[in-house]
Formats: sequence, C-alpha cells, structure tokens
Amino acid sequence: MATIIHSRPSSITPRQREVVALIAAGCSNDEVGARLGISARTAKAHSDALRQKLGVSRRRQIPVAYRTLTGDDPLLLDPGVRQALRR
Repeated sequence: MATIIHSRPSSITPRQREVVALIAAGCSNDEVGARLGISARTAKAHSDALRQKLGVSRRRQIPVAYRTLTGDDPLLLDPGVRQALRR
C-alpha cells in the first residue's frame, strides 16, 4: 500500500500554522494573540493573510481550507501549538 504524503504550502509560515490551529480550536483574535504573545491586531493580520492564501472569505473557513489543501488536521500540529491551546 502506498503512503500518501501531503506537502504543506510553502507560502504558509510556521506562525500562520500556529494561528490556524488556534482558530480551529475556536480562539478569537484576542485569544490567539494572548496565547502566542502577539497583539490581537497581529493575530488578525495573520488571519487575513491566511484567508487570502487559502481563498476563503470567512475566518471560520480557514481550518477546513487548510486541511483540504494540506491533508493535515490543524488541531494535531506540533507540540508547541498544543501547549498554547492549554493556556
């Protein structure tokens, strides 16, 4: 049986992947900012960039579009993100 390897879009940064995970967990921009040590405004800028890169019009569509594009579940990203989700 062949293993399917999904590649991550190179235009999505590691920080943006963290933001995707937090959005998938239901965090607001204020919560994303607090958990990642950035301002809510910066969190919104990441969200806006992700919406554009993923071709979606609503913030809540980001995790689904990310998973569709990469095959990765945003809630299962690296341990650093999981730790931020527990804060």
